[in-house]
Amino acid sequence: MNCTKKYNAVAGLFVSVMLFGCGGGGGGGDGGSTAPREVSASVPLAGICAAPRSGVDAYNNNQPYPDVQGTIENEKSWLSEYMHKSYLWYREIPNADASQYTTGRYGSVANAMDAYFQALKTQSLTPSGKLKDQFSFTYDTAAWEALSQNNAGIGYGIEYASLSISPPRNYLIAYTNPGTPAAHLTRGTQILAVDGVDLINSSEIDKLSAGLFPKNVGEQHTLTILDPGTSVSRDVRLTAAVVTSTPVQNVKTFDTTAGRVGYMLFNDHLATAEGQLVNAVDTLHTAGITDLILDIRYNSGGYLDIASELAYMIAGPVVTNGKTFERPIFNDKTPLASSIFSVIPFLSTTQGLDSTVPSNQALPHLGLTRVFMITGPNTCSASEAIINGLRGIGVQVVLIGETTCGKPYGFFPKDNCGTTYFAIESQGLNDQGFGDYAEGFTPTCNVADDFSHELGDESEGRLAAALAYQKSGSCSARTLRAESTRTSNAKVQMFKSPLRTNRFIRAGSH
Repeated sequence: MNCTKKYNAVAGLFVSVMLFGCGGGGGGGDGGSTAPREVSASVPLAGICAAPRSGVDAYNNNQPYPDVQGTIENEKSWLSEYMHKSYLWYREIPNADASQYTTGRYGSVANAMDAYFQALKTQSLTPSGKLKDQFSFTYDTAAWEALSQNNAGIGYGIEYASLSISPPRNYLIAYTNPGTPAAHLTRGTQILAVDGVDLINSSEIDKLSAGLFPKNVGEQHTLTILDPGTSVSRDVRLTAAVVTSTPVQNVKTFDTTAGRVGYMLFNDHLATAEGQLVNAVDTLHTAGITDLILDIRYNSGGYLDIASELAYMIAGPVVTNGKTFERPIFNDKTPLASSIFSVIPFLSTTQGLDSTVPSNQALPHLGLTRVFMITGPNTCSASEAIINGLRGIGVQVVLIGETTCGKPYGFFPKDNCGTTYFAIESQGLNDQGFGDYAEGFTPTCNVADDFSHELGDESEGRLAAALAYQKSGSCSARTLRAESTRTSNAKVQMFKSPLRTNRFIRAGSH
């Protein structure tokens, strides 16, 4: 779905995402990840603003804002030149009439600028009829800086999943994070009401959003829920807290007739995932696994360094030596391609993203020639890079679940006049030069998401299918059946923030 709204606050993003299905949001905190600041592009008229910011930028060493007084026409001129210089598909930018995007028509400078930005995006379609650019968006700069540089979020530790975003809505708990206020709640629990407001059919959006995505520590809200396998609802009172997501969960092994299989749930390429992945691979290596099931059905992106490290830990040093994990390509105008970013190798040492592990520590590795990955429509960006990177060096990747989102693209946050623009600037290629997966990666075995079992339970539909394939070498008809009425073929939509749904490359890190 193409998102065309300007978001003036993180909470505003969550409202629109939850109830109208536009963009991405989150409810569990961002786990200490720090996104890179913008990569500067020299474009005339930068910082000449219709409504200049005053004071200092607390997220940029208290430097004064660079804004000077100008007009919205100055901002539109800057944006047009920036897009024609940096946008991956600058040759396909429509000939939009800039004079039509006014504050009188759109209500504010921010809204008018967002509408103009949307008008400059390519309208070309993929072979299946999707918009080629489904991902470029804008964000309020202050909200983005707070989101990208704070160490945690406020909430209950719930990750919500929507099976229907419009009435009658169907919202379930996809998973919770350990040690958070909602950790006792079960996957598959349906949210029926929020503070007495019917979530399924009500139009009271503000009240629903306030209860599902609290802004302040200590806020208390009541969720009316229906536990899996029950027919009687109950109320739970939750208190908002500072919560940190746990990117790696449920590390375990299964003994099968075809060997010992390792499993881990990997939900986000956050900075804190670095140490957790090292520990998980250490554990699985010690256990002597011969196969791995990597569950990335809800992993929508983050640091590409983390993806590269994990791919190396799966494949090992022999097949990755001297090979490219991902090579970003840019348009033919962008100087970034040669001056800052070249080739991202398979990283064999820690990169210092996570304070719990030292930098330049040799990574453990499994040396596998095959890996099973559980995927879905929320498997995106950096997660898809793992699939593409491993396939590029000949590792067999067996996908169980649904087609991935199709996002081989990256961008660099670019701030001007209080709006941060995320225009697609790069596309990632693997060692064989392949990066054309805008339609997503198709699963080997198509299996619906099963909300009747916890993630990591060997009876859960997708995990059961992966284990069956590991033993038989084929998609088992038994495991492809719906496991229960809560197993759904509906497209599951998650509510994660942009920090957790995009590709972030660290300049000069390789």
